[in-house]
Amino acid sequence: MAIITIVGSGMMGSALAFPARENGNEVRLVGTHLDREIIETCIKTNRHPKFTKDFPDGLKYYQIEALEEALEGADLVIGGVSSFGVEWFGDVVLPKIPENCPLLTVTKGLMDTEDGRLLTYPDLWQAKLDQLGKKLSLNAIGGPCTSYELVAHDQTEVAFCGKDLEVLSKIKAMMATDYYHISITTDVVGIESAVALKNGYALGIALTIGVNQKNFGIDSELHFNSQAAVFGQAVKEMYKLLAYQGACTLENLCVGAGDLYVTVYGGRTRLVGILLGRGLNIDEAKAELNGVTLESLVVAVRVARAIRAAAALGKLDLKEFPLLMHVDQIISEKAEVNIPWEEFTFVK
Repeated sequence: MAIITIVGSGMMGSALAFPARENGNEVRLVGTHLDREIIETCIKTNRHPKFTKDFPDGLKYYQIEALEEALEGADLVIGGVSSFGVEWFGDVVLPKIPENCPLLTVTKGLMDTEDGRLLTYPDLWQAKLDQLGKKLSLNAIGGPCTSYELVAHDQTEVAFCGKDLEVLSKIKAMMATDYYHISITTDVVGIESAVALKNGYALGIALTIGVNQKNFGIDSELHFNSQAAVFGQAVKEMYKLLAYQGACTLENLCVGAGDLYVTVYGGRTRLVGILLGRGLNIDEAKAELNGVTLESLVVAVRVARAIRAAAALGKLDLKEFPLLMHVDQIISEKAEVNIPWEEFTFVK
């Protein structure tokens, strides 16, 4: 039995407690400074306030002040913060993780640089560790997985990535169950890029749902031709961006496409895309969602900004990314939805 400490009790971090505990491990769930009420609820009810199913028996719950106690003797730390908490995690949690204890992060996203590069969150944390003079095994989870379906034990396949296959194999042994299936790979940039890139593209596909509701009525039948067309363009642009990252393999593209699929059919990105497609601007859509965090919007803007910077240096061609450029205009400039269909066509 291993000891697994999960830092961040949002929905995904908490969902990972299910396979971790059901695989026979001791699991400690630590709330961040923003999760105090969640942890209080877990202590009282043994259930996350967003879930409809109790946690497996035996979970231990900690407020952030008890982080060091929760880390004591841990064999694995899982970072469950959102992308908005990446810097906080690097400043507060990374320095306290023992060097012999690997980290597995579920946070999806990329950071852009002024010269158009896209950095993974493990890249950012490695730079932090280098500053601290500390060695730590950084690993990450990618792939199509929604928290509520993981809790429901729907069959789920993901990829764990890191620099050391032996470490990844040990982590897989701690986490794999008969419903949580894990591939392992040393291609960190590829997996992390694939699952982050899909964010803006999932929003782009969801736009078509809203547009059709606007044109044919809220309760009209779903139209799949338009969704499929944008899905195809999205995969094409993701392919080119993975190639730009030097990480375009079939496995990475499939992980990204799978994550794109599940994001279109569930979650906050779908909702905001539908609202935008109906004709709301980005501020109105955010207001309609009443404060729901939208990490996908931030990542989409960062990637679009990186594409423009790389294009200015002659490394990419803006004309090859019409879908993401339009999504960025909708988010950043409050442009009206006008999907550039003809720019998706090709002559070969």
